[in-house]
This record gives sequence, C-alpha cells and structure tokens, in this order.
Amino acid sequence: MDHDPEYEEKLKEFEARIARGEKIEPGDWMPEEYRRQLIRMISQHAHSEVVGMLPEGAWITRAPNLRRKLILIAKVQDEGGHGQYLYHAAETLGATREEMIEALLTGRAKYSNVFNYPTLTWADVGVIGWLVDGAAIKNQTMLARCSYGPYSRAMVRICAEESFHHKQGKEMVIQYALGTPKQKAMVQDAINRWWWPALMMFGPHDTDSPNTPVLVRWGIKTRTNDELRQEFVNEMVPELHAVGLSVPDPDLYYDETTGNWVHGEIDWDEFWRVIRGNGPCNKERLAARRKAHEDGLWVREALEAYARKRVAGVVS
Repeated sequence: MDHDPEYEEKLKEFEARIARGEKIEPGDWMPEEYRRQLIRMISQHAHSEVVGMLPEGAWITRAPNLRRKLILIAKVQDEGGHGQYLYHAAETLGATREEMIEALLTGRAKYSNVFNYPTLTWADVGVIGWLVDGAAIKNQTMLARCSYGPYSRAMVRICAEESFHHKQGKEMVIQYALGTPKQKAMVQDAINRWWWPALMMFGPHDTDSPNTPVLVRWGIKTRTNDELRQEFVNEMVPELHAVGLSVPDPDLYYDETTGNWVHGEIDWDEFWRVIRGNGPCNKERLAARRKAHEDGLWVREALEAYARKRVAGVVS
C-alpha cells in the first residue's frame, strides 16, 4: 500500500467522513483494502443467499398444506432476490457477476456455514426461520448501518423481508411446541441440530478473526462477532424456555452479574471443516448450484443474442 503524503491525506479525509456518519459511494475515493474487504464480504453474503435457498426449497413439494407451501415459496423467492441485490452491490465496487459466480461454483468462494446442514424434517423449516434467520437479522441490521452506501441500502430492504421470515419461523415453532407430543419432539430435535450451527454463523471469536479490526475501523461492521452472538443468545434462550423447549448446551448458565446467558464452547473445528468444504452437504449444495447454472445457460445466451441484435438495430 502506498503511504505517500497524498494517500495519507485522502485516507484521513476518508476516515473523517466515516466518523461523521457519511456514506461512501461507488465513485468516491476509498482505500483498496476497503474495496477488497467489501467485495469479499458482500459476495460471500450474496452466495449465502442463493445457496440458502436450497435447504428449505427441498421442502416446497412436501409442505403440509397450501398455506405453508405458499409461505415457503415466497420465502425462497425472497432469498434469490436478496442474492441479486447483493451481487449488484458488489458490482458497484468493480467485481463482475461472472467472476463471483465462477468463484462460488469452483468452490473458491466461501458462504455461510449454516447452509451446509441437511433439513431432515418439516420442523427444520420453522427452526431455520426462527434461529438461523434470527441470527442473520442480527448481522444484517448492523450492516444496514455500514459505511458503504450500496451495501447499506440493500440491507435495509433485505432486513424488511427477513423480518417476515423470522416471524413465520417463530410462529411455526411455537405452534408445534404447544402442539402434540410428537410435534414438540420433532421441533425440539430440530433445535438440537440447528442451535450450534446458528451460533457459528456469527463467525470466529473476535480474538481469532483477522478481518474484524479493519472492518470495525472503516465502519463496514459496527459491532463484533461476539457482541452479536451474545445478544442473540440472550434473546433466544428465554424465548425457547417460555414455550417449553430446551437449548442443547449442558454448560449454559445465567450470569446474574453480567445479565448474560453464557453458552458453552463452540466446536470451531467443525466450523472450519464446514467452511472449507467438508460439511454434511457442501458437495450437494455446490452440485445443485452448478446444475442450475448449466440449466440456465440457454437463457443467458438468448439474452446476450437479443442484446447484440438490439445494439445493431435489428430489434426494437
């Protein structure tokens, strides 16, 4: 990185703008590391949205009634739209859609660990909505206040839609928790399987996250992984207990001094194993995305041919 006086002056003004709460826009000067971190983060977020369509999408044809099917179809469609918003935001930084998709399909790009776990029962759909979407909203509401304008604005719309997903999931879990013994057992089993992956979603502990200092310094993130995770645990534990459900953590306890629910140690070996492509469904998820990409080739080719003809004046 060039540290000449001109660069230092630009950096000083850039950071002063962030401190004043101003948004950085695509045409503004920014450090290359700021641009790189944003492209990395936004593209990973976009990949997570489009891969995240798959675990729940598998249950569309098996929904228990028409109302639940319509709700789930709408949710999966929303996730695809969120991916589009985010790819557009990354493109404003100079990344191309083709580069980002290629990185995903070849396994070079990362996406959220949580979408590499199987959905074994219908209750998983509700638990994903309450736990996984609830954890995602913690991150997303923070990012709606981030310093980069296009990312911030995309997140405002995404958060509005995610709040519906969260409420739908919560309504499902409560209904089954207060339902028959079989329904309650089914939803408890789903919570037992999704609780730890949901906690892992926030990312490594702050002391182990190499990107956190620069992300906080430049206002891309305004809160740390551990802060968000603790807030999530504090909210979820009492709500689950209130409907007679338990948390699969024998070391969980309430600390009266801090007012926090203190959770046990997360299995970070599992987290990194999944992130690096060796989770229960990594291969399955990427195979599905590759197939969708290949099946859509004729659409992309047709659109490109139409665009070329329109530029040539052959069609209007």
